[in-house]
Amino acid sequence: MNDKKICFIACVNDKRKWEESLLYINRLIVPPGYSIDVLSVEGAKFMTAGYNEGMKATDAKYKIYLHQDVFLVDRFFLLELIDIFKIDNTIGMIGLVGTNKMSKDGVMWNTDRIFSTYRKNNMDKKLCTRYIQPTKEKIAFVEAIDGLLMATQYDLPWREDLFKQWDFYDASQSFEFRREGYHIVVPILGKPMCVHDDGYILNLENYDDNRKIFLQEYGDML
Repeated sequence: MNDKKICFIACVNDKRKWEESLLYINRLIVPPGYSIDVLSVEGAKFMTAGYNEGMKATDAKYKIYLHQDVFLVDRFFLLELIDIFKIDNTIGMIGLVGTNKMSKDGVMWNTDRIFSTYRKNNMDKKLCTRYIQPTKEKIAFVEAIDGLLMATQYDLPWREDLFKQWDFYDASQSFEFRREGYHIVVPILGKPMCVHDDGYILNLENYDDNRKIFLQEYGDML
């Protein structure tokens, strides 16, 4: 893999939001000597399939899988990302929302989470800022991260054999990295790094079915 290349990968079904996300990507400060690339996967059957397609299509060592509605407002994001990966080569994945203790029921939302993001609240048209408590540490080690942004420095296949909808691909990939002995972290820099404009509209039709698959596969790790 090209260790001086960073690739953004997104499954896209809303070109307007993706074009807005690209505006922020194009404003990022690129680390000296590095190049960036962007891959949009359209028509993906489900998230794991789309991400596997994107992963195989680039030789970039550093891959940033993100939702089409994530806007990277921290222009230093790439510099900070590379710095964190270089802290320890056992850091396999970085996220912007994570939990340091996954709930026994497999639902990440049911435990305390560490945030490094804004989230747009469409109810009052304001941005709600989420911070972790001040700490001397630069990173927090977590068991799982939210799929809004998942940055990797190693390639592990996304489990499209198990997760064939749009749920639990993030928790699954987190546990796959931990199975391989890698650490997962969330930056703690005293500032949010992105806006997630998800609008709070969630389709949970297949959520519980995928939760049961997750528990069957990874229950011994909880």
